[in-house]
Amino acid sequence: MSTAPTPTSSLTSAVPHQLVQEDRAPRLLDVRTPGEFRTAHIPGSYNVPLSTLREHRAELLAHLDEDVVLVCRSGQRAAQAEKALSEAGLSNLRVLEGGIVAWETAGAPANRGPERWDMERQVRLVAGSIVLATGLVGVLVHGAHLIGTAVGAGLTYAALSNSCAMGVLLSKLPYNRGPRPDIRTVIAELRSAP
Repeated sequence: MSTAPTPTSSLTSAVPHQLVQEDRAPRLLDVRTPGEFRTAHIPGSYNVPLSTLREHRAELLAHLDEDVVLVCRSGQRAAQAEKALSEAGLSNLRVLEGGIVAWETAGAPANRGPERWDMERQVRLVAGSIVLATGLVGVLVHGAHLIGTAVGAGLTYAALSNSCAMGVLLSKLPYNRGPRPDIRTVIAELRSAP
């Protein structure tokens, strides 16, 4: 039985920011949705959504031989990507602590595109709207409040399991998808990078 490499540490935004300034940037993989990536991303980073990374991690391994920093909004999806790549045999991984939020808060440069709501905000809107609507409808329709209760249970499970089914569903909407990075294009970009 083989054991997976132990996940490596996270690092603060100051470290990759300094390395970018010194032209010694690590490989930056942004695992957010294409829509989130288009809104704001670290210059020189590659968009490999978490679902694509999980599906094609074996293909990516051959092109990730130097230090790799995984980036998402806050660090949670990047930690999941770290686990997936670590289990596949890659050991030179780090997670950007606090994600793109911490990066921008630190004043580090970011390429900006059209503004859109991040996934966490979308989940709060949808969950809150369902609970509010079913609470109001529940005044007139017996049992409607149970839908809100189910949403609350789902959010509780999401917090305990560090996963979010609603976020996964919302990420499939056209608003969030955008053009999905093709794995061949990602690999070609990784190959051509200095």
